[in-house]
Amino acid sequence: MDINGSVAIVTGASSGIGAATARALAAEGAKVVLLARRQDRIVKLAAELENAIAIKCDVTNKDQVKSAVEQALQAHGRIDIVVNNAGQALQASIEEINPDDFRDIFELNVVAPLVMMQTVIPHMRTQGGGSFVNISSGIWFHPLSESGAYSATKAAISILTGVAQVDLADTNIAVSLMYPFITETELVDSIKAGRESAERIEAPIAAERQPPELVASKILELIKTGEKQGDLVPKKYGGTYEG
Repeated sequence: MDINGSVAIVTGASSGIGAATARALAAEGAKVVLLARRQDRIVKLAAELENAIAIKCDVTNKDQVKSAVEQALQAHGRIDIVVNNAGQALQASIEEINPDDFRDIFELNVVAPLVMMQTVIPHMRTQGGGSFVNISSGIWFHPLSESGAYSATKAAISILTGVAQVDLADTNIAVSLMYPFITETELVDSIKAGRESAERIEAPIAAERQPPELVASKILELIKTGEKQGDLVPKKYGGTYEG
């Protein structure tokens, strides 16, 4: 897909990978629609970009998602790209996972991207094509202590994306999956529960943290090529990244 002149929705655009992706898309000429709950941040980011609008949206709220998509269509008449980036972590042992916390992050990490896809796909069908990029995580490549809940949500979005690729194979709608490695974001700061555990697990590989701009560049590559998946997980951890 040619990004220049396209209309792109980015969820979780207030920081980290979302903000970096929004900047990268805008730099290549996309009209970016920034979605996040922290309105002050996306308003500030929109002001920095060439052609962007900020819409406060809790992507776990179906009505807010529908409204945000309608506003994007009113502003630009089409939606070419959706980057489902919004997400939250949770660290706890299997014995200590709070089921309510698990439901909350499953709603955000899995159900919300599904609802966004369901809301936008009809419009992409009508206009003749589009691109989705769903963000998973390399964390589920190998079981890590106390990461069961978060890893399960990322495994779920990976499977959901794979099925979407099959379901939409006869359309011009590409569905890609991105596996970031440990990234310099606010994920640990905004963790649902288990911050100390997350910091402890990350400590041995902290020096290998990657900038969100690197993830953004890989996301743009997926959009341009329509490839089914990409990752930044180093080979020694089971990925393909050689950087």
